[in-house]
Amino acid sequence: MKIVLTGVSCVGKSTIGKMLADKVGYTFFDFDYEIENYFNHPISFLKREFLTEYNYRKEVRVVLSKILEENEDNFIIAMPPSGLMDFYWRIIKQDDSLVTVVLKDRAKNILQRIRFYDDHSNPIEVELSEESKRYYLREISLDIEYFGRTYSRATYQYRIDGKSASEAVDDLEALLLA
Repeated sequence: MKIVLTGVSCVGKSTIGKMLADKVGYTFFDFDYEIENYFNHPISFLKREFLTEYNYRKEVRVVLSKILEENEDNFIIAMPPSGLMDFYWRIIKQDDSLVTVVLKDRAKNILQRIRFYDDHSNPIEVELSEESKRYYLREISLDIEYFGRTYSRATYQYRIDGKSASEAVDDLEALLLA
């Protein structure tokens, strides 16, 4: 089975995708990591080369095509929030064997999992003030609304609703591989 996970940032795509892949013996791809390897640059630097996110997606779509061409079956790929938009979607919808899954959660739960990275994609510790928490809650909510318009394209939508990653993995295994 070929599974594409998407959802807003910090919803758990990479964590859950990797855990599920390990559990069922599938190959796991983190799309952002694959982009950085393919272009040999951190994403933050790559994105600066393009005027818009649309142009960025247009350029990096080659990585998605490469993954799909080189892997015939049994993989999970964690895509960015835009995973079912424009160039990515045009590639995904051409392959009827792909199962697309949107991971969803409430903004307050996502805020608890938020991670920050420097320009070189290294994790950094950030202590959020109450004002910052309100800001990120608002931004996460806006992302949920914005990207949610394309999430109806997915084969499945799975609500995490604050569950642990291992609980979500068990649920997804039952849903997808039963």
